[in-house]
Amino acid sequence: MALLLVTGASTGLGLATATTLASGGHDVVLHARNADRIEDASVLDQMYAVVYGDLSRREETVEVARQADAIGRFDAVVHNAGVMRGEDVLTVNTVAPFVLTATMTPPGRAIFLSSGLHHSGSPQRLAPDFARPGRTSYGDSKLFVTALALALAHRLPQTLSHAVDPGWVPTRMGGPSAPESLEDGHRTQVWLATADDDSIDPRTGCYWYHQAVQAPHPAASDHGFQDAVVDALEARTGIPLPA
Repeated sequence: MALLLVTGASTGLGLATATTLASGGHDVVLHARNADRIEDASVLDQMYAVVYGDLSRREETVEVARQADAIGRFDAVVHNAGVMRGEDVLTVNTVAPFVLTATMTPPGRAIFLSSGLHHSGSPQRLAPDFARPGRTSYGDSKLFVTALALALAHRLPQTLSHAVDPGWVPTRMGGPSAPESLEDGHRTQVWLATADDDSIDPRTGCYWYHQAVQAPHPAASDHGFQDAVVDALEARTGIPLPA
């Protein structure tokens, strides 16, 4: 039995991930922006605990980390929360996972939701996007968070860190015409969070799609770009990544 945190778990992929983990006998902590986001309150009966906070706000994200740390050290954190468009794309998709990582007790594993659209992101957009975050594209934000996930494999070797492309699935974000299944969309996160260490190969620092390692955008694997992403996140938040 593992202690697991899933962010953005009130609907969609996050909810499917949380309920699947809970049905597997694990202690799951569900994160939601607020109580009103949980459409079916009976879901909470399956959860070990719930934490609330708006991940588009730095102070609330730090508070989510504090609430989580008060529960215990997590075996895995699934950074699922995300938005497709709007002024909070960079903050929710990239900055919030960094803040949680930098302020929480390091978990055993960290799984970051990426997207196939990260291949459309541009490493040249890092500086202008962080200067004007309201104009960041979804693809750019997912390129940055993929680079962060792979950077953590080197910077926090005690935490197994991976990025996952869940595919285009029929959630509120993906829309009803999405061609892939919701089950396929969360299966890899569940597996990475709970599988035996020796069954995950490579052990850390990979980009996955349907439980198979894929090649990410070349910039995401470049240590220089990874360092630039971490530097930009530390400068923006004022929070250093622990050594």
